[in-house]
Amino acid sequence: MRQSVQELMERYQNNLFAAAFNVCKSREDAEDVVQDTFLQYHMNKKQFENEQHIRAWLIRVAINKAKNCNHTFWRKNKLSLEDYMETLTFETSESENLFETVMKLPEKYRIVIHLFYYEDYAIREIAEILHLSESNVKVRLSRGRVLLKQSLKEEWEDDE
Repeated sequence: MRQSVQELMERYQNNLFAAAFNVCKSREDAEDVVQDTFLQYHMNKKQFENEQHIRAWLIRVAINKAKNCNHTFWRKNKLSLEDYMETLTFETSESENLFETVMKLPEKYRIVIHLFYYEDYAIREIAEILHLSESNVKVRLSRGRVLLKQSLKEEWEDDE
């Protein structure tokens, strides 16, 4: 199964951007990663089983490319989390606070939480995408939730 790059861009551009930004925390780098990901899809003549397989492949490639960005010399000119937060719109202040807290988590927890809650992937699918065991994904989700709970609890107690 192959789909046109244009169709996939319309459907998954924002998802890939969010996943890439989660890793590299730079708007410019995340945009480059998204472009590189679609370029790689276009150049790759691989046949996919179904649309979910394409989506998982695109996200895996985007995450790998974003990780590679973190190892480059040019990482000095990155967009800060605060600057990026100003460009986003949220339905509620709680949603904004939660997103900001998730973004402050260590990368290994942030990625699985993003894929599970924001991209609606099952644990099995996350394990395949990240090349981890299902139990490892469960552990990372659990530890990430604990860190989130602690962070949010501290903020809530500070507000009182």
